[in-house]
Amino acid sequence: MIKQIGFALVLALAFGGAHAGAPGGNVAKGKEKAAACAACHGEDGNSKSGEFPRLAGQNPDYLYFALNQYKNKQRKNPVMAGFVATLKKEDMADLAAYFGSQKGLEYKY
Repeated sequence: MIKQIGFALVLALAFGGAHAGAPGGNVAKGKEKAAACAACHGEDGNSKSGEFPRLAGQNPDYLYFALNQYKNKQRKNPVMAGFVATLKKEDMADLAAYFGSQKGLEYKY
């Protein structure tokens, strides 16, 4: 058991830096920049359609990582590719901070 915990800790330390989290984003600036996102994802990130993911309440590190994947073409979506093409790291961090700070609504099935 102790060996397993030690091994997990070594792996976490070794690979923890492989994906750095989102740099500190500015929520207020993110809200300003989120206007382009509102048509699909909702003004506060709570999409009204199941067709578009809800961003509100998501982990900012995850949101930042996802935006980077769209920008680097690791995630394939022509609409998102167009939106992220001009975003800088600061913009993505601000958007991630804003949507991460919003209260996510529960899905109703």
